[in-house]
Amino acid sequence: MATRSSSSYKKRPTKQRSMPPHLPTPASRQFVTRRRILMTIPLALFSAAIFLFFMPFNGSGRSSDSSLDLLSRINEIEVVAEFPHDPNAFTQGLLYAGDDTLFESTGLYGQSSVRKVSLQTGKVDVIEKMGDKYFGEGLTLLGESLFQVAWLTTTGFTYDLSNLTKVKSFKHHMKDGWGLATDGKVLFGSDGTSTLYRMDPRTMEVTDKHVIKYNGIEVRYLNELEYINNEVWANVWQSDCIARISPKDGSLLGWILLPELRQGLLHSGHGGIDVLNGIAWDSDKKRLFVTGKLWPKLYEIKLKPAAAKSERQIARQCLV
Repeated sequence: MATRSSSSYKKRPTKQRSMPPHLPTPASRQFVTRRRILMTIPLALFSAAIFLFFMPFNGSGRSSDSSLDLLSRINEIEVVAEFPHDPNAFTQGLLYAGDDTLFESTGLYGQSSVRKVSLQTGKVDVIEKMGDKYFGEGLTLLGESLFQVAWLTTTGFTYDLSNLTKVKSFKHHMKDGWGLATDGKVLFGSDGTSTLYRMDPRTMEVTDKHVIKYNGIEVRYLNELEYINNEVWANVWQSDCIARISPKDGSLLGWILLPELRQGLLHSGHGGIDVLNGIAWDSDKKRLFVTGKLWPKLYEIKLKPAAAKSERQIARQCLV
């Protein structure tokens, strides 16, 4: 029987931030006399003072206009409404399709599916189960076809929107299948790394890709995706953060912090829940929905400016 913990499936590699080895001073540099060193110190101190005075300074000790600007684009959330959600749904992909209807992809071997779900009741109206050898992942809707990828494979499937019957399989060229989204023309994909892919939906060939970074550090474990107002939003697996990404150049546009949702469920006795995962956008009514793996609730939320955060706080919260 499959365990209910995503960490037992998506094993994170041990992260070791290796530091460059200390290199001895070359012999050619040992001719510098004590007098030359003493003469250099005042000039260096003066230059450093001028540099620090004119450059903006941020909390991590680095000067960066872009990082200061990014810190002004950190959002927290306010819950607008709560809806029932199947507590046995290991949510991997989520999308809103109009008329208070959601489509959802679920994972776990032997339990993976694509399903049509009522927003108001959480009832599963139609379900198409995957083969036992597949672990369902990201899901998106382009035209009249649902596209879904599977974990630990380069295989995906398309489904008929009306009845969820499987139409065909396809091969993609990401390293793995995690998240999918679309702008109505192309597909965006994630494979659990820091790379955001752009793909041709007819051939599934990668036409562009970007490594997503925050202050020079890769934002790893990009997971479920959603395209919202010319941005790609990505759950960062094993965190309570959503990254907002420019699909044009892969630049990080901001963060959304949602720790209170999972913490609230845990405090109310829902100890079997897993991580935040699932973003759906109602473009007509401008409604934003989120949920998580094995969560009994789905939330409509709206964004609000976050309390002041330092770069270190964001990194600790969102870079896993």
